[in-house]
Amino acid sequence: MARQSIALTRSRARRLWLRAQRLDEPAPFGAGPEATLAAVEHLGYVQIDTIHVIERCHHHILYTRIPEYRREHLQRAQSVDRSVFEYWTHALSYVPIGDMRFFVSAMKRHWQRRSVWFSAVKDEDVRRVLARIRKHGPLTIRDIDDDQLVDKDHAWASRKPSKRALQLAFYRGILTISRREGMLKTYELMNRHFGWKRLPRSASEREIVAYRLDRALREQGVVSIESACYLDPARKADMKRLVDARVRRGELVPVGIEGLEKVAHWARPQALDALDALDRSPRPAEELVHILSPFDPLVRQRKRLEHFFGYQHVFEAYVPMEKRVFGYFALPVIVGDEVVAVIDLKTDREKQALLVQKWTWIARRARRQLRQRIDEALHRFERFQLER
Repeated sequence: MARQSIALTRSRARRLWLRAQRLDEPAPFGAGPEATLAAVEHLGYVQIDTIHVIERCHHHILYTRIPEYRREHLQRAQSVDRSVFEYWTHALSYVPIGDMRFFVSAMKRHWQRRSVWFSAVKDEDVRRVLARIRKHGPLTIRDIDDDQLVDKDHAWASRKPSKRALQLAFYRGILTISRREGMLKTYELMNRHFGWKRLPRSASEREIVAYRLDRALREQGVVSIESACYLDPARKADMKRLVDARVRRGELVPVGIEGLEKVAHWARPQALDALDALDRSPRPAEELVHILSPFDPLVRQRKRLEHFFGYQHVFEAYVPMEKRVFGYFALPVIVGDEVVAVIDLKTDREKQALLVQKWTWIARRARRQLRQRIDEALHRFERFQLER
């Protein structure tokens, strides 16, 4: 039976989102290799990015939720336990292996239609790299030294035709990335790596939409059609129909958020009940401090972040230096449920130090006490940056 709409203050909506992101407790997933898989499964996916001025974002996102996180835990999940795989979500990401079937249709249909990026790839190039992997085992692009080099047609392109052939076979689900050292990827036959005879059965379009909604509800707490279909506008109509059906069955509750009344939101009844219980429980003596990656799940939907937290994040790595406000790789800092500062950081690996390039205050309250708490978090973050 459908429940009536409820109203949430923006503060309670933030608390619901932070709870869903598991940023409201110190070590929500525990420690050890199992914590890494648990975090990826809960979040749905963890984004990968090439920028390396500090530790790359996939490690940073996991460290934020697993204080005892070690990089080898993610490598073990990918290469040994084979409990995660790399694929495209809204960007290249680590995804739980249990969710593979929701990506098979993209592998079989979407990537069969070559984008401009792969228009120059010849079928013979793909056949050649696949034959080489079948015969000699997994390889990296560095293992291919007999390509006839071509001119680059893009700043990020390779002169080796085999690189795009490997990438195309990856997006088509023929190859997977069995190991990653930094940004150097080892390619292996998908079915051989996972011990399969064939790919899992593809989920139907209806199942994919339900998966997207369930994933959003789990990691956002309260969702809109926009947030559930992030960078996937083609599914908005189907998503709205599914949301309406769940509301009629009492599985979702319409939510009005203070200041966002024109944007429809929904939450699960269980999440709202848990929020009520949180409101009744005593607040921790000290608010948690999180230094977030700009690719963190809490930050990547910047319009949503602004609506909930009143902070507009700008990613300025590709902005000319003279026009930057926060800095090249600025990281939002959350204390409790407030974005209080933005810090542009850089790791000097030669001098073994984490450098503060620029510090911008957002909060106006008790900056001296906040500074002390943030400095402590920065020292912990520095140890994580430098340990190997």
